[in-house]
Amino acid sequence: MTPDLISPDLKTVLRRLNLSRMLDTRPERLSLARQQPLADQDFLLIALGDEAARRDALTVTTRVLRAHLDPSMDLDAWAPTANVTFDRTLLNDLASLRFLEAHAPVAIVGPVGVGKTFLAHALGHAACRRGHSVLALRADRMLKTLKHARLDTRDAVELRKCLAVDLLILDDVALDSMDAAESRDTDDLLTQRHRAGSILVTSNRGPDEGLATFADPVRAPSAIDRFTSKAYDLLIDGESYRSRQKPGRHPGGRP
Repeated sequence: MTPDLISPDLKTVLRRLNLSRMLDTRPERLSLARQQPLADQDFLLIALGDEAARRDALTVTTRVLRAHLDPSMDLDAWAPTANVTFDRTLLNDLASLRFLEAHAPVAIVGPVGVGKTFLAHALGHAACRRGHSVLALRADRMLKTLKHARLDTRDAVELRKCLAVDLLILDDVALDSMDAAESRDTDDLLTQRHRAGSILVTSNRGPDEGLATFADPVRAPSAIDRFTSKAYDLLIDGESYRSRQKPGRHPGGRP
């Protein structure tokens, strides 16, 4: 049966059930059924399975877009020849997402360019595939957004966006010194994320160096201690990873 012989009644019913996209895979499935005779229920199971898989993929894609994750930064795309060192056992444990279930924080720390953002976004992709909500932001932009929102009393709304997701990824934390308002916002966020879910931060600075970026010497030790006391620490060192992401290179890092 050719696609143009599908009855209008069938098309109408599929549209009413929001299943009209099943027609996209119909020719391939009919060809399979001719080659391997299938019972009606088996054919229906395969056709519905295709639609379920399509919807699952669409849902994950939507989560990734809402999370502002870089689509190229996935664990499968990590270059195995990258000349960087880190605890691969710990990374595998983080990829299992047990830290999300425990609402535990994660810190990925290392010098510029070694792949901190890549691994953070890769864990974000893994969380999206598991059905979790994710939001990835640069720390400095998030703080500026909260500061500007305070001018028209939208700060509570912006803060809720950071608290509503299962995993908040903050990139380049403690990159610059913070003023009093930014220090207070950082302290509030770390305190409330502890109850709301996990937070993953990337930074060029260790905890001791991060203390110096706070404007408030009273808030700083409390905020840092609250985070580090239960955090998974993934330390990365080595050569810059960014050159491997340049156009014209294969995933393995070869030109």
